[in-house]
Amino acid sequence: MLINRILLLVTCCFFTFETARAQSVEVPQDPTKFHLFLLAGQSNMAGRGKVSESDRKVDPHVLTLNKKGQWVAAIDPIHFDKPGIAGVGLGKTFAKTYAASHPRITVGLIPCAVGGSPISSWEPGGYHSSTKTHPYDTAIARTQLAMKQGTLKGVLWHQGESDCKAELSVVYKKKLHRLIERFRTNFNDEKLPFIAGQMGQFEERPWNTDKKRVNSIHQTLPSQVSLTGFVKSDGLTHKGDKIHFNSESYRELGRRYHATFEAVGATVRN
Repeated sequence: MLINRILLLVTCCFFTFETARAQSVEVPQDPTKFHLFLLAGQSNMAGRGKVSESDRKVDPHVLTLNKKGQWVAAIDPIHFDKPGIAGVGLGKTFAKTYAASHPRITVGLIPCAVGGSPISSWEPGGYHSSTKTHPYDTAIARTQLAMKQGTLKGVLWHQGESDCKAELSVVYKKKLHRLIERFRTNFNDEKLPFIAGQMGQFEERPWNTDKKRVNSIHQTLPSQVSLTGFVKSDGLTHKGDKIHFNSESYRELGRRYHATFEAVGATVRN
């Protein structure tokens, strides 16, 4: 009985601490001043870069929705798809750049990327067995929770490596276009911007026919689906594994996503 009481006390203290930590950040009372961005895709969106001291610095205008659905300061790694593996990604740099160019606005990131997830797991009911998650369903639920306090401004997508196989690449275009349509329907915004990033171009790992096909689908997206953008990965380098970008490349990718988003956003405003 005593042990149970102690366990209960420790548990209560833990959750009290977590709640206090989450509430220590300042969430705008006006939803129009709290701009939200859904981060979706696989590991190069989640981020696998090495974390440095600068990545741990807090920007009061950049928050992230943690695994428990609480707003906390955005400190890399912000993703939690694979604890111990997730690292620096493009999200925080994107948010810092956005906040710097939008005075009096706070940015809320909604990290939902899942390393290794094929686009088939980004469908209603889709299941990713290696992480035992439902990427799409979870992303919808977390974003709808976030939208109770803020305004969703866009979806940032980086994915495709897991679909660079003959039987998957041929259906990728249809699945990607349908995904964008579903996001816009679920979030009740037919003009919701969707920004897709280019897979890594690493000379040590040449692209096969299927990867070239998936890349072409990403690259031609803006000409086929309205209010979408494409971010190039030219000149970026990998961390040594020929798959994931290194930390500085992720930061540069974040800046490129921001520039592309602003260009697409200008179309929405006009």
